[in-house]
Amino acid sequence: LSACMDPDGSLGIRQWFESPYRPGEIITVDEYYRWQFENAVPGLPEAAAREGLTPLEYMRKFGAFEVTAENYTPYEKEIEGADLSTDDQNRVHKNGSVVGVMVDGKAKAGLGTPSRKLEFFSPTLYNWGWPEREYTIPWTLKSHVHPDNIEFDKGGMLLLPNFRLPTLIHTRSANAKWLYEISHKNPVWMHPSDAKRLGIVTGDLLRVETEIGYFIDKAWVTEGIKPGVIAMSHHLGRWRLQDDMGIGPGMSSLAKLSEDGSEHRLNILKGGGPWETFDPDTSRIWWQDVGVHQNLTHAVHPDPISGAHCWLQKAVNVRKASPDEKYGDVWVDTTKSMAVYREWVAMTRSAVDHSPDGLRRPFWMKRPLKPVKEAYKLPERPFGRNGSSKKAPKVTTGD
Repeated sequence: LSACMDPDGSLGIRQWFESPYRPGEIITVDEYYRWQFENAVPGLPEAAAREGLTPLEYMRKFGAFEVTAENYTPYEKEIEGADLSTDDQNRVHKNGSVVGVMVDGKAKAGLGTPSRKLEFFSPTLYNWGWPEREYTIPWTLKSHVHPDNIEFDKGGMLLLPNFRLPTLIHTRSANAKWLYEISHKNPVWMHPSDAKRLGIVTGDLLRVETEIGYFIDKAWVTEGIKPGVIAMSHHLGRWRLQDDMGIGPGMSSLAKLSEDGSEHRLNILKGGGPWETFDPDTSRIWWQDVGVHQNLTHAVHPDPISGAHCWLQKAVNVRKASPDEKYGDVWVDTTKSMAVYREWVAMTRSAVDHSPDGLRRPFWMKRPLKPVKEAYKLPERPFGRNGSSKKAPKVTTGD
């Protein structure tokens, strides 16, 4: 897709997706892994050569390669060169950039921070508008699911929606028939004390209400979960809208979507089961329960600093399902979802107000396909803003 955006290379995009082995042609998946195994896995080319194989052939045959132990301490790598200099903080400079740190009289690569040291105080966060103690040093952060923020007296609990079973891995698990046979449903884990309070036993239907909706799932009562917390594994609850399209019937439910304004519903029409394919095992599937979808009911929580989604959810009310509520029912209100999103966005602190150097974000931080520094510059007239600056006093690692 990236190459199609730039078919003649005039945008400077296509070059990054061209094959290192066939100039001008788009890289294939085999070529991508071939290059990685030849250039980015220390010791693998030599091990493959001893077997009379290419690195790609080696990995296809053996499936794994143990990286040598010294590669686990890249920060101890010594730096050599006549053009190195040091400053009063023992940082090593080269061509105007900090490339290492002096340790016992030797120049070492150090860690990937501006000081090349383990920073217990973060000048970056301080200078970028987050000077409070809980952001600049390792400190307890009172999150949105702190016990003080859960209304237990109103039936609220903490919903842990992203824990993993040891047999499954994300969406890919649906393609592993043996793993799916072992684990194909995702009941709500609940501590016996909470189950007793709610009059719940294993197998009962629960209605779990979130900030923006609810889902109906079965309970699994276990002492493997803390009181006040419920949990639902991350991997399951897939659905399809047509019987003959989408994920296989053995790994998904046939479902119906409906909407009324901002309200949306998902209802299961038929559970999983066997179906005919080239693989005879698909006709041997014996299970029907393939889990309940929960993601639609999760409010979006973009972390104010990183933007990453804060997965943990508030279950604002947990109770036994009513007779008219069916297994797998999902309801969500997108108006409520947008309101929660805006609450979290309002907690951000714009680079327009806090950037110490006129950039959108700290340039030293690593990121995939990192743009050139010119692209980091804030516009002179940010959209909807007057460009005024309210910066905290700038500090450095040495202060």
